[in-house]
Amino acid sequence: MNHDDEDHWTEYAACRGTDPELFYPVSSAGPALAQADQAKAICARCAVRSDCLSWALRAGEPEGVWGGTTPEERRYLRHAAVR
Repeated sequence: MNHDDEDHWTEYAACRGTDPELFYPVSSAGPALAQADQAKAICARCAVRSDCLSWALRAGEPEGVWGGTTPEERRYLRHAAVR
């Protein structure tokens, strides 16, 4: 996306205004899987998903769904990037 310098990608996030708890499932099994899928569905329609994922990878974000990825998926992406 091409935004003015004073704009931050979070201003355009599809999750803005959504309960943040949705993006932080308490586990990676059972009902938490459905919760993560709900969060990922919001990410799937987000115009700044790649900015969000890039930020989470750079920051080493250890929790939550960011840019449509779970912590496990981000660990895989970081590991694959160093190969």
